[in-house]
Amino acid sequence: MKKTIGIAVFLTIIILGAYHLLIFYDNNFRYGRMWETPAVRPHEEPILLMQAGSVPFYGGEEIYKAVPEKALESPLAKIRPFDIEKGKQAYFTYCAQCHGKNHDGNGTVGQSFYPLPTDLRNHKVQQSPEGRLFKEISYGIPGGRQPALAATIAASERWQIVAYIKSLGARKHP
Repeated sequence: MKKTIGIAVFLTIIILGAYHLLIFYDNNFRYGRMWETPAVRPHEEPILLMQAGSVPFYGGEEIYKAVPEKALESPLAKIRPFDIEKGKQAYFTYCAQCHGKNHDGNGTVGQSFYPLPTDLRNHKVQQSPEGRLFKEISYGIPGGRQPALAATIAASERWQIVAYIKSLGARKHP
């Protein structure tokens, strides 16, 4: 019994000693524990206000998702050579690895897929509405290998890629 009481008294002394050392540390050293750091003192400085437009209320990616592909139209009012050239640059940055430099689905990555990625100059693709191509580039093709690129490519660039693809025209077979 004396042994148990002795151990209990010894442990109590150690715990109290550790507690007093901790309090001494908190009170006498510049960097105390967490509650002494400025990160945990809420509202000592005024809260920063967000700039107008930081959170969009109109437009944005959700609009593109909600609009049916046939009703989705390119914001590029008139396709200019500048837009097609920018679309070409974006195509060769993001798309050519799979669809190939000849737009036939034989890119360095795409040739390892079965079936091959779509030939972008076939009649089906060339006759597709712009909104459909935009949605397929943006959100992928369900059950297909086309990845969703909305988080990778800005909407304006995706529209330029669509303009570039449409500018290629259908492939003529001999």
